[in-house]
Amino acid sequence: MWTFDARATPDGVEFWCRDRGFARHHAVAYTPSFFFSLADPHLHCGLLDAIEERFDAAECTFETVYGPVDGYRVCAGRRAAEAIERETRYAARLYNVDVRREQRYLVERGLFPCAYPGEERFSVDFEVPLSSMHVTVDAPPRQSSPLSQVTVQHDRTETFSGSTRTVVADLLACVEAVDPDLLLFPHADFWIHRIAEQAEESGLPAPFSRTGRFRSIGSRSYWSYGRREYRPAALIPDGRVLIDTEQSFVYREGGVRGVLIASRITGLAPNLAARYTPGTLISAYEAAEALRRGIAVPFRKWDAEGVRGCAELRAADRGGLIFQPDPALHCRVAQIDFTSLYPTIIVRDNLSPETIRAPGRRGFLPEVLEPLLAFRIATKQQKKSDPSCAGIDCVLKWMLVTCFGYTGYKNARFGQIEVHERITAAAREILLLSKEIGEEMGLSVLHGIVDCLWVQGSGVEEFKRRVEAATGISTEREDYDWIVFLPQADGTGACNRYYGRLSGGEVRVRGILARRRDTPAYIREMQRELLAAMGEAKGPADLLGIEERVRGIYRRYRDGLVGADPEDLAIRRRISRLTYAGNRLEGAAVRAIQRHGVEVAPGMEVAFVVRDAARVVVDPAWDAGGIDAGYYGALVEKAWEEVAFAFRCLHEKNNAAIAANAENT
Repeated sequence: MWTFDARATPDGVEFWCRDRGFARHHAVAYTPSFFFSLADPHLHCGLLDAIEERFDAAECTFETVYGPVDGYRVCAGRRAAEAIERETRYAARLYNVDVRREQRYLVERGLFPCAYPGEERFSVDFEVPLSSMHVTVDAPPRQSSPLSQVTVQHDRTETFSGSTRTVVADLLACVEAVDPDLLLFPHADFWIHRIAEQAEESGLPAPFSRTGRFRSIGSRSYWSYGRREYRPAALIPDGRVLIDTEQSFVYREGGVRGVLIASRITGLAPNLAARYTPGTLISAYEAAEALRRGIAVPFRKWDAEGVRGCAELRAADRGGLIFQPDPALHCRVAQIDFTSLYPTIIVRDNLSPETIRAPGRRGFLPEVLEPLLAFRIATKQQKKSDPSCAGIDCVLKWMLVTCFGYTGYKNARFGQIEVHERITAAAREILLLSKEIGEEMGLSVLHGIVDCLWVQGSGVEEFKRRVEAATGISTEREDYDWIVFLPQADGTGACNRYYGRLSGGEVRVRGILARRRDTPAYIREMQRELLAAMGEAKGPADLLGIEERVRGIYRRYRDGLVGADPEDLAIRRRISRLTYAGNRLEGAAVRAIQRHGVEVAPGMEVAFVVRDAARVVVDPAWDAGGIDAGYYGALVEKAWEEVAFAFRCLHEKNNAAIAANAENT
């Protein structure tokens, strides 16, 4: 049986599996238990007697990452656990309280989703026996948009049009007839609510769910890595995998197989794996691995940080290391990347909360990250010959990136800020050591940022071998025919804004307008076309030879700005709040969108067109009445300046060479 959906029920767990070509439903009775411990049980004798009588609690010893703990096992759910917390005035330390029931059931039986029994979990070679359907609503996801046309693709393409009632009836009949296991649906978490409401009003069945029931996930605004995010409310059907292909980060990065590999690794059903962030996925993976090893999962964080003095904090908390680049155009440059540097440091240096004070023991984090890291290194190599592995590799990369961040997250079950600090300290030493090795070999280190170095000179392959031997960490090399490090406003080099031509002909860009999410499509396309033309040049002479053609592309976009489609000039910004102090474009956008009857929440991305920048007047992207030509003209100039900087560098170098020759003669 190949499990593709699971949910907890009041009495147990329900599963949907592919078995001999059919989708089958299974329900099993299952009551999990939790643990708790008390520093002084004698203070709570009455409570312990009541728990033992009502829930059949028993004294026991259970394992934690810090070692065995004497406590109690209780066969009850979260409500009982929270009652124990309150009655003990939060003196009780609880474990295994909020691990998902279906995840725990599978883990305890050595199973995982999206696999046949006995399969290798950390493998890209797995069968996907799911039938699928792609659904597209031919309208933007807004409350005022009519549900008048829907296109579905399965073994053929069908389009349903007409009134909302007719379209919904035809769509639901099609889903019922085809009976897919997997639904790929852009903006599904918006449209499913509309479709479900119309189905209920019309007395139609809801075949998106094989039982007629939906699980709901509420909308949520939250902070993540210093940015406000928003997760829309979702209705998850029973017995089918429904992926919002626009909202799902995991799907965007890894496709269907990326979602399924996240499910296999974490033990979560694909419906959840598709909706969760990489941070939630790595946290779920760590919880599942703890249960596999018989280690209790803490309910509340109680070991965040020990008491330390200011001097110790200043010495420890320095973050990543950056070597600031010289803003210029550089030729024949090699980029050396450390593969999954931070997770590798965790494994190599045995860094885990329990090893900070007891370094002699093998830590929990290194033990559970080691197979995931090995899997990621293997897929990174495999994708070079098999591009279908690229999505899986991307999902693994993001999970491993966030595993480092979670070591410093205040609520991480298996994190501690001192672990976070030791990881960054080790990374700084690695980058410094690598720089010293390069300079000893006569290489010029042009730039370095956390886990990556750009060097210039001969002997790069030998440099790569020496760095790997000295650090014990594998690296990847990429060569640039030329690369441009852009300046900051004060003239110094920007650490995260550059572009260049790789030796294979691809133009790589980072941090410039073409890469920014809030750049209007018109300006993004202009810069991409400019860089594509520059990508034909293998060196300085070639760049100078195509300069006039590049300038012609710029003039075409500059002169065509007034006649551009306003929707191509929409600016997309993620709003952090609903009210802004002062006159800001984001605040004006919120008010303009609300006037159209659209609900807005912090963390949402809004799209707007600037009609008058001086008076801070904007229109929703779908209802733009005009553009501020001066405002958008300045954006065009900014995009051009990022590209023109390369030619300015070439002319300055040529002028300097001419002046030097004149002096010599």
